[in-house]
Amino acid sequence: MEKMKALVTYAPNDYRLEEVPIPSLESGEILLKTRGCGICASDIKAFHGSDRFWGPSETERYIKPPVIGGHELCGEIVDMAKDVKGFKKGNFLVTEQVVPCNECVYCKQGMYWNCQTSAVVGFKDYLCGGFAEYIKLHKYALNHKVPRSFTTEQAVLVEPIACGMHAVERAEIQHKDVVVVGGLGAIGLAMLDMVKLYLPRKIIGIDLKPNRLEIAKTYGIDAVIDVSSQNAVAEILGMTDGLGCDVYFEVSGTNAGAKQGLNVLRHMGTYVQIGAFPGEISADWNIIGDGKELNVKGSHLSALTYPSVIKGIETGLIRTDKLISHSFKLDNWEQAFDAAEKDARAMKVMIVP
Repeated sequence: MEKMKALVTYAPNDYRLEEVPIPSLESGEILLKTRGCGICASDIKAFHGSDRFWGPSETERYIKPPVIGGHELCGEIVDMAKDVKGFKKGNFLVTEQVVPCNECVYCKQGMYWNCQTSAVVGFKDYLCGGFAEYIKLHKYALNHKVPRSFTTEQAVLVEPIACGMHAVERAEIQHKDVVVVGGLGAIGLAMLDMVKLYLPRKIIGIDLKPNRLEIAKTYGIDAVIDVSSQNAVAEILGMTDGLGCDVYFEVSGTNAGAKQGLNVLRHMGTYVQIGAFPGEISADWNIIGDGKELNVKGSHLSALTYPSVIKGIETGLIRTDKLISHSFKLDNWEQAFDAAEKDARAMKVMIVP
């Protein structure tokens, strides 16, 4: 049996680069040769044992090891089952991060991204991901062709950008709105382009890393706030005649970001949570109801956005330049994870098997 290199998850802080069998195919399945896979913030949190992924006990944990991680992936078809339709060998593909069951009430209503099984590639032992030389796509996987003109970097970015697009859609932005994006990693920066398409009154980006703020300026937004030296609440109130912003996207996945969002919103404003927290957080919940009557919305995964993201990247309406800062070979996965977590210059870090 032919072997491949893969980064296998066994437990928190127990990830091993191993030689494992190249997956064999059954009905409806596709085998990709991996071209690249991004490291998500959730991958870092999972590596460090976040309760969000490992839970309080083995029966309650989300991750089912041993599993090969990585859901921000792209690759070329090298083999597929005879009953697969609409694809051929050599096609360049991305696949959605969630694999629906097609049987629960949400799947049957067309809201597959809220599938009750919540099976995300790279977290379940039967859905191994892209930190490997080859990936087997499940028969229910939602796969999309990408143009041959796409670079590996552009294809890897489709998944995170699709998550950002769903969050932007959830906000229902109006032309009169002042919109704040709190957290300017790869997703937050891509969201700036998508927010601009709604032509709101003002777009403000917030971060504490100078390189991210500099990139945000090149994306043509109206203002940036460096929270390492500026008070975001005071700055935004100053820009809005003391009212606050209309829409706040919490992209950072931090307790401070959540509190900041509630505090900078105007009365009856809209808060959208897209960043994933490592565990429980605390905030003054009275701000939402008794204080400001806020609209609070969650944004989960990418919904129906993949085709639009692919089109947006292809046409240039969604830019991808500068969003991938580092690229590492699979052999150097420890350096890749370390850079994603600790390097001040890091945006999206990609692993190339």
